[in-house]
Amino acid sequence: MQKTKLQEYFPMLKSREEIRKNIDERENLTRVFYSWEKKRQEEFLDFCSGAKGVKMLYDAFAKAILDPEKYPERLNEILSLLLGTEVKIIKILPNEGMRIAAENSLLVMDIVVKLKDGSIANVEIQKIGYAFPGQRCACYSADLLLRQYKTVKAALDEEERFSYRYIKNVYTIVFLEKSGKLFAAHPEQYLHYFEQGSDTGLKLDLLQKYIFVPIDIYLKKKENRDISNRLNAWLLFLGSDDPADIIRLIEKHPDFKAMYQQIYTLCENLEDMMGLFSEELAILDRNTVRYMMDEMQDEIDKQKAELAEVNSELEQKSNELEQKSNELEQKSNELEQKSNELEQKSNELEQKNNELRAALLRIAQLEAERSSVR
Repeated sequence: MQKTKLQEYFPMLKSREEIRKNIDERENLTRVFYSWEKKRQEEFLDFCSGAKGVKMLYDAFAKAILDPEKYPERLNEILSLLLGTEVKIIKILPNEGMRIAAENSLLVMDIVVKLKDGSIANVEIQKIGYAFPGQRCACYSADLLLRQYKTVKAALDEEERFSYRYIKNVYTIVFLEKSGKLFAAHPEQYLHYFEQGSDTGLKLDLLQKYIFVPIDIYLKKKENRDISNRLNAWLLFLGSDDPADIIRLIEKHPDFKAMYQQIYTLCENLEDMMGLFSEELAILDRNTVRYMMDEMQDEIDKQKAELAEVNSELEQKSNELEQKSNELEQKSNELEQKSNELEQKSNELEQKNNELRAALLRIAQLEAERSSVR
């Protein structure tokens, strides 16, 4: 039986035939496996056998690999690469119910950590980019900033005075598996940094910083990315399930092999893996529905805007027609008035003509009488 390329690097991977046989021999696994669509069955067999790589942005895999309690060095490195300075996680903070239930299904990972310098970083991996990403992130950033302010004040001794210098940066870092239209408008950029600035050049540390990483845009030109760059290597690790990319990555950076091996070890327990995969499919279904709703709402908003524009144009045309109608009515009234004046003038002229004819007739009669007298 021919090995897949990944089986050569990860010998614990079984063949598709072996996996299928194990499933068919166990009723509980058979029931779950055949409840999936054919496409999903093939996808499961592909990544469990190494025919395709695993998707590290699956909820369970991302949480296992980037768990800041077990493997703080991994998230430390990613944050250091993104922030351009060495950082160290010293504490994991609770989310305190920050995310509403409707949003949770779209989040692969949502971790709030405190860094060594006192800064706070909220790291998210989103399956599908939310509508209004700027407004949303600004709200959660403000919430984290306020939490930090309250925590710092509460920790002070009674004699110690509060100072705003104790308040440190708040970073909101969002990885997007499917980034959406806003990011697609910048197809060459896969790192977006935001912070508040002044139009005068005045420098104030306003504390709130944002980083958006659309992984789908990074992957569109993955063959051209220099993975000797560690950040590029991490993005390839997170985003690609292509066996060729995985092999290229672990040959360039052998430390990534342990992370893949961690996931492939999970594949040895088919029951657990099928449970994780079923959860992932349920999340995918919810995401699809949410994405379609957002898309439909965008379309409805667009149609409303277009309809409002058409109504505005029609109203303008109606006003113009009404104005033209009023002008025509005014012209008609003026013409009628002119016609009446002309008719009056004509009557006056006719009366004058009649008077003139009567005068001429009278003169003729007088001339005739004079002639007869002579």
